[in-house]
Amino acid sequence: MSDRPGNGGPDEGPEFGWLYGRPGAGDEPAPEATRRIPVQPRPTQPRRTEPRPAPQGAGVEPRPPVPAPAPYQQPYEQPQPQPPHQPPQQPGRGGGGFWARRLRRPGFYLRMALVLLLLWATYIVAVPFITWRSSEKVAYAPQGDRPAEQDGTTYLLVGSDSRKNLSAAERKKYRTGNVTSVLTDTIMLLHTGGGPSVLLSIPRDTRIDESFYSGKINGAFSRGGAPLLTRIIEAETGIRIDKYVEIGLGGVADVVDAVGGIEVCPKERLLDGQAGLNIYKGCQEVDGTTALAYSRSRKKSALGDLERVRRQREVIGAIGKKVLSPWSVANPVRWWRLNKAVPSFFTFGEGTSALDASRWALAMTRTGSGDNLTCTMPVTDGTAETWDRDRADPMFAAIIDDKTDEITKDQCTPNGVKP
Repeated sequence: MSDRPGNGGPDEGPEFGWLYGRPGAGDEPAPEATRRIPVQPRPTQPRRTEPRPAPQGAGVEPRPPVPAPAPYQQPYEQPQPQPPHQPPQQPGRGGGGFWARRLRRPGFYLRMALVLLLLWATYIVAVPFITWRSSEKVAYAPQGDRPAEQDGTTYLLVGSDSRKNLSAAERKKYRTGNVTSVLTDTIMLLHTGGGPSVLLSIPRDTRIDESFYSGKINGAFSRGGAPLLTRIIEAETGIRIDKYVEIGLGGVADVVDAVGGIEVCPKERLLDGQAGLNIYKGCQEVDGTTALAYSRSRKKSALGDLERVRRQREVIGAIGKKVLSPWSVANPVRWWRLNKAVPSFFTFGEGTSALDASRWALAMTRTGSGDNLTCTMPVTDGTAETWDRDRADPMFAAIIDDKTDEITKDQCTPNGVKP
């Protein structure tokens, strides 16, 4: 039998009930008999950090204290130099510098072509305005009554044999003769408007009989300059002169050389020592000196001055073809030389702007092409002194009314002689 309580052991009697807190028969309960005695918590001792004392004894040395581990530090690494930035390369395009990459761009050549075209166009437009602004201006409008304003524009072109801008070497080269001469070798009217342009040559030996002037027309320039010559032409023709252009003797030679020479087609062998001309029959290339002599010579032809004015228009037309050729415009050196020759030998009337001068030059270069007309003043009996009024007056009326398409072939002939 077990001695544990509840198993009927010897200590389960009433006299032992107090021991387990079970009341006995007739006894009062004793609640304090089994009350738990509170236990105080054991104080926690701090962990010993100082070294324990070494045991005392022979041959035993004290152990040195173990130092606390140092905090962890990132090991130092020396910085390495960074390679230069390389832009990512596109597959199949390779490397190269700044311009090499630009040259490979599809639109690069198109943009460069547009920039070059813009610069070229600016140069072509700017050069005439820069060079022609320095040209000399003269008064040409006459005093007194003048014809009323008319449709279209009529230019008076005068080729003066003035030597004032020529050096001694140039006067010898061009066979100019008298240094003080200021006669007019060339007198032309250029009309532009609604119809075909008309370039009309007036022979220098034309005789004038007016109250204010009597004599050959080429002498008027030396006596009264551009105003007197303008007054004579307006009085004789009824055509109002709107613009005036004068070209010096060396101007033709300079312009021809500037465009690289021109082609002329003499109808006969011409040998004129006085003008310095020695040229054979047939089409050929000539330089400025020969072109000038070709347009001045008049004593070796049967028609004299009438044949000379025809050759003058031939030279002007040939210059125009060269000026308007693509190479003259595209070549910056030739374009500069051509325009640079203008201020030295060309004189414009007062009130002529650079734009007016450009329009005149363009109109001159177009003469002899298309439907444009080149004529010599109608004359009688094959002489340059007397105008054939029956043919001349209808021509003047067509120019005044700006109806140049009404001019007939009988009125407009190369040498002024009726066909």
